[in-house]
Amino acid sequence: MASNNFKIYLNDKAGLSDEEMMKLPYIPKSKQFKKGQSLIDKGQICTAIFFVEKGLLRQFTIDDQGKEHIIHFAPESWIVSDRSSSYFNQPGEYFIDAIEDSEVVVMDEKFINAASEISKTYRENNHRALHNHVRHLQKRIMQLLSATAETRYLDFLKRYPNLSLRVPQWMIASYLGITPEGLSRVRKDLTKKGLK
Repeated sequence: MASNNFKIYLNDKAGLSDEEMMKLPYIPKSKQFKKGQSLIDKGQICTAIFFVEKGLLRQFTIDDQGKEHIIHFAPESWIVSDRSSSYFNQPGEYFIDAIEDSEVVVMDEKFINAASEISKTYRENNHRALHNHVRHLQKRIMQLLSATAETRYLDFLKRYPNLSLRVPQWMIASYLGITPEGLSRVRKDLTKKGLK
C-alpha cells in the first residue's frame, strides 16, 4: 500500500479517489537514497516524477566553469522531475540528488499513464502541475534577471519555510544566483531592518 504522505498526495493533489487507486495496476513503492546520491544525472532521459516522502532533494545544473546552479529544492511531500526531458524524451539538462538521506516514491511513466487513463481529474491535475512548474520557472527567471538579492532571499524564505535550517548556505546562495558572501550581506541587512 502507498505510504501515508504519498496517498494524501494522490488523493488531494493528484485527484485520484480511493476507488480509482484500486484500479491501478500497482502503486509505486518508495526507495531509499543516501545523502549525496544521484536520482538522475544530466544527459540521462528522465522517465519519472519523484515524490519526496521523507528527506530533501535538489535539482541543479553545472555550467562550463564547474559552478553549480540550483534550480529547485524538493522537501517532504513535494515532487520534482526534469519535465522537459520527460515530455520530449530527450537527454536531460539537470541533475537531481539527495541533500539528506531521503525516501522517495518513483512514479514511472507506466504508473503516470495508467493513472491518466483511469482518472480525468488526475490527467487535468498533472497538466495543472506542469503549468504551475512553468509559471514558477518564469518567475525564477524574472527574479534572477531583475529582482534584488534581498527580494530573491525573502521569496526563498516564503517558498521554502525552515529550509534555511536544513541546507548549507552555499546552496541557498546558488539557488539565489549570488555568492555565499553576498548572502551573508543580505542576511545582515535584513537583520538590521528587523526582517529576519
